[in-house]
Amino acid sequence: MAFQSPAPSSVRPRKSAGIVIFLCFLAIVFDGYDLVVYGAIVPKLLAYKPWGLSPVETGAIGSYALAGMFIGAILIGYLTDIVGRRKVMMASIAAFSLLMLLTAWAPTPELFGLFRFLVSLGLGGVIPTAIALTVEFSQSHRRNFNNALMFSGYAVGGILAALLSLAFLSSLGFQGMLALGGIPLVVVVPLLFKFLPESPAYLAAKGDRAQAERIVADYGLDQLPPVRIGGDTPEKGRFRTLLTGKLLAATVLFSLAGICGQTLVYGLNTWLPQLMVIAKYSLASSLTFLLTVNIGAVVGVLVSSRMADKFGPRNVTAISFACSGVALVLMGTGIMPLVAMYFLVAVVGFGSVGAQILVNGFVATYFSGATRATALGITLGIGRIGAVLAISGGGVLVAASLGNFINFSIWAVAAAIGVVAVLAVPRRGATQAENASAPAATSANTIHH
Repeated sequence: MAFQSPAPSSVRPRKSAGIVIFLCFLAIVFDGYDLVVYGAIVPKLLAYKPWGLSPVETGAIGSYALAGMFIGAILIGYLTDIVGRRKVMMASIAAFSLLMLLTAWAPTPELFGLFRFLVSLGLGGVIPTAIALTVEFSQSHRRNFNNALMFSGYAVGGILAALLSLAFLSSLGFQGMLALGGIPLVVVVPLLFKFLPESPAYLAAKGDRAQAERIVADYGLDQLPPVRIGGDTPEKGRFRTLLTGKLLAATVLFSLAGICGQTLVYGLNTWLPQLMVIAKYSLASSLTFLLTVNIGAVVGVLVSSRMADKFGPRNVTAISFACSGVALVLMGTGIMPLVAMYFLVAVVGFGSVGAQILVNGFVATYFSGATRATALGITLGIGRIGAVLAISGGGVLVAASLGNFINFSIWAVAAAIGVVAVLAVPRRGATQAENASAPAATSANTIHH
């Protein structure tokens, strides 16, 4: 079934959609901080004599957080399509901020692991909600770029964690670095309460079309599609819709790509400092490499997302995965001079964090507004399997002392699988994902279901 979308309103918007994207960016900054600060404190955790943690135990504790994100992303991602993006965003950020403080004050490794798990339940709800809002409040020809711009907050949070760790880890210890994760409670949540609007797609799906259209007009968004009877609607059930026909194949392949992307992102951000220490670099140098990973992610993904808006996200995302795989193999050879290593680490940042951001954008533009947050929740949630395996498996890898080549190049397997998964996603004719930003599709402005 197809319909012709109305032309965008010529009335000048009263409010800037950039505010919404910036608020989502702020929320994601602290997600990135939480991830990377754990990687930065791993050497300190291993050296903390009262707990006497081994690399395997430290990896297991890190994986608890990702297990919580698996649950949080799926359940809360689904919940956002039922109770609204705004409420879920505020509640999720408040929860993970409070729990970060409890994690910092944990007296035992068991409670530390429990609080890390609970923190991640909140974080799991932030990511799909932020992506869904960003895509919805972006013009069709800027969706991949705006999503990348917003999600670069993840890498900015990583940069912040690396810089603060370089400056204060020795004096504050791992507890102080974790306590900084409580800042969103007093900084971000009040801003969300005051400035974050509700999703027009959610309001329209709930029957409040007048309010939805007011928000569309206020922010100068693409017009809501006309009301339709039948077809791919939420009444069929969001999970059922995603588990039928081509959407089932797409959901499976996007989930596989998410597993690969999160294997690279979480595995390397957690274990890269320790891998560099094993490779005979100092702790300070290893934290600098962690900083370089995230700088490479920010710069690379902003460039690649522009290309994704112009040419479609499929091939650009596959190239990102491929770049990270090649760079990791080269890093493992042990023959690269220091300058080349920094360059390769930056490429890994682009091809790991960058590829995952592009996968998220691909998912968000592939599925309809009625199922977008649910689809993101499923693919991000299942993707946490890769994160759990990477963080726990990274501890086993470090403990096994297999040598630098295997330590680095084994991660390239995930990159190779990611390439195949992204390229295999079924095409949906003139869907948003393939054509929303291409000139021909933009002029046609037609969506097929």
